[in-house]
Amino acid sequence: MAGFVKFDRVKDYRLNSKWHRLRERQRTKRTGLRRWLGNVLLVLVVVPALIFVVYRVVPPPVTPLMIIRLFEGYGLTKDWVPLSRISPNLQRAVIASEDAKFCQHRGFDWEAVDNAIERNARGQRTVGASTISMQTSKNLLLWPGRNFLRKGAEAYLTVWLEGLLPKRRIMELYLNEIEWGQGIYGAEAAARTYFGVSAAQLTPQQAALMAAVLPNPLNWRPDRPGPYISDRASTIRARMASVPLAAGGPCP
Repeated sequence: MAGFVKFDRVKDYRLNSKWHRLRERQRTKRTGLRRWLGNVLLVLVVVPALIFVVYRVVPPPVTPLMIIRLFEGYGLTKDWVPLSRISPNLQRAVIASEDAKFCQHRGFDWEAVDNAIERNARGQRTVGASTISMQTSKNLLLWPGRNFLRKGAEAYLTVWLEGLLPKRRIMELYLNEIEWGQGIYGAEAAARTYFGVSAAQLTPQQAALMAAVLPNPLNWRPDRPGPYISDRASTIRARMASVPLAAGGPCP
């Protein structure tokens, strides 16, 4: 009888030990899952919010695209200037060209998105639905590309950008960080490279030409426009007159 009791105790001990190890493994998994979720939360929420709060007052030193282009063999020419030193002509031109509803939307032009989806469904050439806010998010933090992962990240970051920064600052970031040629970034560097003037001195025609090349700045030059760019610039210049600006920038 004593032998059976001893055997039962050993058996119980082994079962308890096995159950303890199983619980420890489950606890470790839960701890690891919480740590992983915390890291994901940090990356998805805290980091973008912190970056945009900093960029609300501090000029970005460099962007991922600039680094990529450096590895591709391009140089890096940029010169940050405040929006007050960028011609209203250029502000009107990029709004007329890239995002006519910049002052009305909260980051997304849903009408343009619907039109792009309809054109794609009919097999027609897709017209871009990317707003200035979306392009700014991409330029500041993301890599070039058109896959769903990149576009999803761009949309997510745009929500943060619009929530934390005023329109005037978004336009200031956009015009200072956008790619305007091979190794050329921002309005000031582009204006001096192509026209030999500061960004503040751009004429309506020069501003329209600069906006006209933005869809493909590596292959088009505003100072050497072909027929397509010339026609596009004429259309942009005609639209510029209807773009209102406040005294300190866009969106009165």
